[in-house]
Amino acid sequence: MHWLAWWPTVIVLAIAVYTDLRSRRIPNWLVFPFLLAGIVTYGVHGGWHGLGQSLLGFAMGASIFGLFAWLGGMGMGDVKLLAAIGAWIGPQQLLIALLMIGIMGGVMAMLWAIKDGFLGELFSNTGAILRGMSKRGLKPHPQLVLSNPQARKMPYAPAIAVGTLLSFFSATPPPHL
Repeated sequence: MHWLAWWPTVIVLAIAVYTDLRSRRIPNWLVFPFLLAGIVTYGVHGGWHGLGQSLLGFAMGASIFGLFAWLGGMGMGDVKLLAAIGAWIGPQQLLIALLMIGIMGGVMAMLWAIKDGFLGELFSNTGAILRGMSKRGLKPHPQLVLSNPQARKMPYAPAIAVGTLLSFFSATPPPHL
């Protein structure tokens, strides 16, 4: 399925990056058809096993990024985009993509903080989030959430795009497809 997912994923990611950078939104009209096409394509080409892999990739993406959204650090557009990507690439490649997305997101955040002069604040806030989790548990930090109008917000679609595309060069297609 690896080869079949390349072009639809590239096209959707290019549009998602553009819209996220321009308006800080990833539109449903882009993500939902992509999600549905991934599930159908995986089901047609991989049978019941392929359909199961697609749904598992979807569930993994939705739940992992859903947790970050629930904690206030990510928008729902990012969640839906990653869930749709999971439906196209399946759970094995999604794990690689998640690692790459995390690395790219960290690099992009550091470069942004260096460029705009708030690197110390970035590290301080990250420490506050991690230290506070022992007291708050899995509750959002009261100030360091997207809903706070004064919080710094970085569009995450570029990190999702680069990390996902890198995963195509790291993963091998399933042998049965």
